[in-house]
Amino acid sequence: MTVFARRARASAGRMHPELSLVSYTLLGHLEERGGCRATDLAAHYALDKSTVSRQVAALERTGLIERLLDPEDHRVQVLQLTDAGRQLLLQVTDSRRAAFKERLADWPEEDLRRFADYLTRYNDWTPPAAD
Repeated sequence: MTVFARRARASAGRMHPELSLVSYTLLGHLEERGGCRATDLAAHYALDKSTVSRQVAALERTGLIERLLDPEDHRVQVLQLTDAGRQLLLQVTDSRRAAFKERLADWPEEDLRRFADYLTRYNDWTPPAAD
């Protein structure tokens, strides 16, 4: 798992030197949700608001996201991907898919199925409820 995490961080740095793996994760979430508030990002990823604030500032500086007024509540700002943000995310996604395809090209179908099942099982785990 440590090697996997190191490779993911290194891959993020190669895509855009100013962005971290967390930044790419936030971009993906914004794309998936069609935008959201910074506080929603912090809550979803269980991150401190200051951490999200730094990441959002970096994404704004690089022109990958923008703040827009929420049409339903003008007191709230919603983070949205810019065209540049969508394009970068598409490039990252294509690059990752190509890397996965290359690494898994020689795997037998049964191994791929098992691997997918294990990843699903790992990602579906939730911690036991506190008493």
